[in-house]
Amino acid sequence: MTQTRPSQAAEKPTQPQTSAQPDQPRLTPKQRAAAKQRAAARQRVNANAQQANSGEAPAAPAQAATNPAADAAHSDNAKSQQPADEAKPAPQPKASSDRTIPQAVTAADVKPRHFGLLAAFLVIVVAPLMVAAYYLFVIAEDQYTSTVGFSVRSEELNSSLDLLSGLNSLSGTSSSDTDILYEFIQSQDLVKRLDERLDLRAIYSKPDFDPIFAYDEAGSIEDLVAYWRRMVRIFYDSGTGLIELRVHAFEPQDAQDIATEIFQESSAMINQLSAIARDDATGYAEEELVKAEERLKVARQALTRFRSETQIVDPSADIQGQMGLLNSLEAQLAEAIIEMNLLRETTRAADPRIEQSERRIAVIEQLIEKERTKFGVGTGNATGGQDYSTLVGEYERLVVDREFAEKAYVSALSAFDGAQAEARRQSRYLAAYTRPTLAESSGYPQRWLLTLLTGVFAFLTWAIVVLIYYSVRDRR
Repeated sequence: MTQTRPSQAAEKPTQPQTSAQPDQPRLTPKQRAAAKQRAAARQRVNANAQQANSGEAPAAPAQAATNPAADAAHSDNAKSQQPADEAKPAPQPKASSDRTIPQAVTAADVKPRHFGLLAAFLVIVVAPLMVAAYYLFVIAEDQYTSTVGFSVRSEELNSSLDLLSGLNSLSGTSSSDTDILYEFIQSQDLVKRLDERLDLRAIYSKPDFDPIFAYDEAGSIEDLVAYWRRMVRIFYDSGTGLIELRVHAFEPQDAQDIATEIFQESSAMINQLSAIARDDATGYAEEELVKAEERLKVARQALTRFRSETQIVDPSADIQGQMGLLNSLEAQLAEAIIEMNLLRETTRAADPRIEQSERRIAVIEQLIEKERTKFGVGTGNATGGQDYSTLVGEYERLVVDREFAEKAYVSALSAFDGAQAEARRQSRYLAAYTRPTLAESSGYPQRWLLTLLTGVFAFLTWAIVVLIYYSVRDRR
């Protein structure tokens, strides 16, 4: 009897306990606290799971032995089984197969790279933003703006002389003139002229300490031209041909003076372009007029030399006179012959009147022959050995040359007069629709806008650096 009971007591704990027995001993407070902690952890992991069991101990033996030796053995077995029971958690009911229990998310720890990113943000974003704001609001000088607007106008006028000389308008398109003027305002030539007249170096170096917006007076002309293009803003509308200038300076009067000088120089430039075009047209007309005058002079000199050599003012009139004289001699010859025939019929042959009549007829015939030779090959000094046909041909050639030279001269003179009239009329001029203004308040530099842009670009730079860092870090 005493040998079998301890073995039964030892076999009972190995059997699975399905339910707690009412006569089993309760857990210690320490065991109950551990069980509660495990249950709380399970509840945090899965809020939808069933409430965890409180972790009761396995059922104790049904009956305690009355034998002291058996009681001692039972007590030892119970003590040896308590640590094993505490190590094994109580069986939990299985959750449904279609539900996944999420893992617990632990809080992120602050690592050294986070401090590096913060330091980079301070260096790349905050520090430049503070420096820019301090410079713009404390150091940078106020700038005043003078605005001037103008346009190149081109007149297309036709005079009555244009109909005679066939001259067209001398002015070109205003758009091309505006393009030339746009480049002229930014040219080194204009900057040099205004610097000699207004001392731009002194005007733009007035701030005592402004390393960004002020000009270094010791700079070269190239530096001054680059600074000029920063301080003089040009707005050009190619569709309408309007040009607007915004001239910046550190004093309102300086800005207005510079704008006024730019307008005057631009007007002079446009007038110079018109003068060049007019000089080209006038020079051509004047050259043609000089040629026509020379041609007319030569023609007149040739005609005068012909008259001096032939002693004939007009061969046509001279021929008419010669023909009249010849006709008169022929009439006298006919009368003398008639008279001689009458004398021969009425008088004797030795009559002296017949001899006189014969001599008279011979003289008349000689005169007629002499006059006729003038229409053929003559030998007289008056004609210089030339017949009338040659003289008339030469005379007519000279007259035609003179008439052509006179007409060419009249045409050239008309063209020259038209060019002169066009030169006196200004075909291009600069029309100002906005006179140079005098500013009362400063509008530049745009401090808030520049500060905002500085912050945006600095933040974008920092964000790019961070992205590059994490991209390289993930590839390792």
